[in-house]
Amino acid sequence: MAKGGKGPKGKKITLNVAKNCIKITFDGKKRLDLSKMGITTFPKCILRLNDVDELDLSRNLIRKIPDSISKFQNLRWLDLHSNYIDKIPESIGQMTSLLFLNVSNNRLTTNGLPVELNQLKNIRTVNLGLNHLDSVPTTLGALKELHEVGLHDNLLNTIPASIAKLPKLKKLNIKGNPFPKTDETDAFVDTIKRLENLYLVEEKDLCAACLQKCQQARDKLNKIKSMAPTAPRKAIFSNLVSPNSMAKDSQEDWRMRSPSTS
Repeated sequence: MAKGGKGPKGKKITLNVAKNCIKITFDGKKRLDLSKMGITTFPKCILRLNDVDELDLSRNLIRKIPDSISKFQNLRWLDLHSNYIDKIPESIGQMTSLLFLNVSNNRLTTNGLPVELNQLKNIRTVNLGLNHLDSVPTTLGALKELHEVGLHDNLLNTIPASIAKLPKLKKLNIKGNPFPKTDETDAFVDTIKRLENLYLVEEKDLCAACLQKCQQARDKLNKIKSMAPTAPRKAIFSNLVSPNSMAKDSQEDWRMRSPSTS
């Protein structure tokens, strides 16, 4: 952009254009996909489509998100990555249905993250990577439903303990930050590692592909066991889809029925 000149003129998004960009996801949700369209200004006309469940404005040239975005009260998925955004509006705290927020690869600083983020009590995934954050906002520690947090490629030198205490956190990406001591960072990451529970399911609840994979894994396991030296051991449930110490007390309800079972 030339000095003193105007920014590039982006594609004009009309209401009809936006309507034609609404897609139905595999789970029946309405997604308004306006990604990669060269948009420079948030198209206000899309506020009339505020019944959508998902909004994708990623990979555009947008610099500002207006407070009126909070009119998307049903929104559960908001993707704004790869724009020129330097501030998230305070009104985002009103979007309490949000489960997924991606604002990576923008121009956000810590001051550009409002405290109202702590009102997103249902949020599961937040990606703040590839920005200019020099500290982690304490508001993240209040989001108890968080499963995944992206903080990679920022200017961070510490991670607050409140992040490690998030009860459901499973994935944390903090790569590409100027931490002073790698070993301390690794130790921190170790403290938040979670084992994902593997639950047994009935055969009828699996799709054909998944069922085949489970059966193949079970057959392989049984083959290995058959090759092992015979030794007294406790009875095992050989017809389970997959071993799991978290199985319900009533094992009969969780076995796979097999024609060979007497």
